[in-house]
Amino acid sequence: MTANSQSGSNDWKSHPFLRGMGEAQLLTLAECAMPLDFKPGDLIFREGDVANRFYLLGQGRVLLESETPERAPLVVDEICGDSVLGWSWLFPPYLWHFTARAIEPTTAIFFYGTWLREAAKKDHDLGYELTKRMAQVVIQRLQSTRRRLEQAARP
Repeated sequence: MTANSQSGSNDWKSHPFLRGMGEAQLLTLAECAMPLDFKPGDLIFREGDVANRFYLLGQGRVLLESETPERAPLVVDEICGDSVLGWSWLFPPYLWHFTARAIEPTTAIFFYGTWLREAAKKDHDLGYELTKRMAQVVIQRLQSTRRRLEQAARP
């Protein structure tokens, strides 16, 4: 994982996750944002660890895996560019539910979730927007997992 040298770029503000957010909310997000690059095989976060961040993916692909002691990790989902990675930072107990690993070169914007939770307590409009948008991410992950389970159950 490396910090991206284009930290002055505002391209992240056009990410689909942020569409319709107010300028003041975007400025708050900018205060805790940092561009990163991941190489294939880079571990982004591990299931069970403290969840204190999230990512807006630019280009690339990331696998979400569920770790099991008796066998190889189970692929839960594949996250592609223009998506959000990580929702556990917003919902107690603030632990990652899956492991995330880059499977191709991936660009991302890293956001400090712990800092954003505090900002959202002070600015309820920001908190509402983040919660509403992250709830959509959770729903998308559940639907994707449901589809994978249905495919696995087919003869």
